[in-house]
Amino acid sequence: MCGIAGFCDFSKKLSKNDLELMTDVLHHRGPDDSGYSFYESELSNVGLGHRRLSILDLTSHGHQPMSFDNIEIIFNGEVYNFKEIKNELLKYDYTFFSDSDTEVILKAYHKWGLQVIDKFNGMFSIIIYDIKINKLFLIRDRTGVKPLYYYWDKGIFLFSSELKSFHQTNNFKKDLNKDSVALYLQYGYIPQPHTIFKNTYKLESGSYLTLDLNTKELNKYKYWDIIDFYNKEKIKISEEEAIKETEKLLKSACEYRMVSDVPVGVFLSGGYDSSLVASILQKDRTEKIKTFTIGFHENKFNEAPFAKKVADYLGTNHTEYYCTAKDASDILPLLPEIYDEPFSDNSSIPTILVSKIARKEVTVSLSADGGDELFGGYDKYIQVEKLNNYISKIPYKALIGKLMTSINPSKIPFSKNINKFDHRYNKIAQSFSSKNPIEIMSLITNLFTPKEVKNLLLIDFRNQTTSFDDISFLREDLSIVDKMLAIDYKTFQLDDILTKVDRATMSVSLEGREPLLDYRLIEFVSRLDNNLKIKNGNKKYLLKEITHKYIPKEIMDRPKMGFSTPIIGWFQKELRDYLIDYFNEDFLKEQKIFNIKVVQNLRDEYLAGKSDNIHKIWVLIVFQLWYFKWFK
Repeated sequence: MCGIAGFCDFSKKLSKNDLELMTDVLHHRGPDDSGYSFYESELSNVGLGHRRLSILDLTSHGHQPMSFDNIEIIFNGEVYNFKEIKNELLKYDYTFFSDSDTEVILKAYHKWGLQVIDKFNGMFSIIIYDIKINKLFLIRDRTGVKPLYYYWDKGIFLFSSELKSFHQTNNFKKDLNKDSVALYLQYGYIPQPHTIFKNTYKLESGSYLTLDLNTKELNKYKYWDIIDFYNKEKIKISEEEAIKETEKLLKSACEYRMVSDVPVGVFLSGGYDSSLVASILQKDRTEKIKTFTIGFHENKFNEAPFAKKVADYLGTNHTEYYCTAKDASDILPLLPEIYDEPFSDNSSIPTILVSKIARKEVTVSLSADGGDELFGGYDKYIQVEKLNNYISKIPYKALIGKLMTSINPSKIPFSKNINKFDHRYNKIAQSFSSKNPIEIMSLITNLFTPKEVKNLLLIDFRNQTTSFDDISFLREDLSIVDKMLAIDYKTFQLDDILTKVDRATMSVSLEGREPLLDYRLIEFVSRLDNNLKIKNGNKKYLLKEITHKYIPKEIMDRPKMGFSTPIIGWFQKELRDYLIDYFNEDFLKEQKIFNIKVVQNLRDEYLAGKSDNIHKIWVLIVFQLWYFKWFK
């Protein structure tokens, strides 16, 4: 796990000093070593920078940038099956001076070219500079576990693991992308390929990008997409066979991710996903694996007792830490620096905390993200399917939706007796005008609906194409649940969950690994009948059946809590000053982004006790913190 940064500058203004600044700001991603390569030619200046967190081959042989036969590479991540690929290359008389996966990637590209990507099982962002053909290649892993950003404007091409690298050069124009502000307010994150800045992009998961240094031509290609596997014919096997094959793939995925020359641990919440990962790893091991969890003193949010039950049953070496409002207060100012762009998943706070705790004992920690999006773990899948089926049977649904939106829900007599009634009413009203279940899912999960965003923003913005629109590429006869799983995999999981975990772990120089995102598992489970994922209303049925083979059902059987924080009370008490300072009228006037009246009404209602709008408050606070950090 590392940090990578660099550029191709056709104006020839950027220097090696710029490269070092861009690279070294990623010190947290790689504190163990650094390397820089700088090339000058008649056409351009090219820089490749690397910060190393030593995981495999801890010697200097793993130093990057690494070169071979006029090919140079910088690499962030892990290719778990590198030993198999290495053995294959040995048959072609390749020799190796290191035990690192970086050297294997480099020589595998030399042998097979870009088709080698199909051989890699791992999480990676790779930059290859092929000097012979004068091309740069940027490659991102199938699921998008590892981030990769690029900036392209007026002959300046920048790339990095994190946006903060771009701020280190005066050639980066940090112009606010107003369209992305609207996306952020809707989702709480900015979906790929967009970022908060103009001319700045996330390289999409499962894609690679080429820059021809001779012609300045930039092209992007998709080499893998979960959509393709949901579109394939379903695998016709029995439930027993499905359980057996899924378990086999899970075991292989977990074992691959234990390959390391440094200590490895597991994040354990006590839920099904992390408990299954921990149980697979602890089984047949004599040494105790290290597990880590975060608890809260507020019982509604506290999963620590459940995690401890699982840890005690499995016999792991377990560590738990209880998060307080003081911890949140200490971390809150750091969020803009850690996440680089507005990012409002409040579970980033406990994720940063658990990463800090784990880093004291291990350098690698396995996380169980992906289970909900792959096996069907969210309530919304059932809710949206029911709502879609209901709405689709109603005649003149668009007219009804228009009528509902014309009514102020707060004027309805019984509205004050129902929690979040206004918000829920507006979402359902807008759902009547939806074209498909993905639009309903988007509305149901929106923090601010599109209509609310228009009322909130003073700036003009356009609707942007995102992976939510990929529903148009899915088979029409595919079940609603499968459609939601496929789109969630490319949106919420990628740009919320994986962003959260990567930045949180790397902020403390901890490598996070994701066994449930092994592409072999994804390709198999996506083709199973959706009734094996949600069976008679039982979410994650298949994964639960496997878990019960390792841990008794009575230990596991509890309501799903999710990983979030008790921010509802914190901002009414300990963190109240944030609402006063960042919703200050002078600050809002200076920004010229938000409708001051709307923002301050939200704040005042919340402080008066209307806590059901806390998530909107949180989205705005995070944006203000980010704006103050990068624009003030």
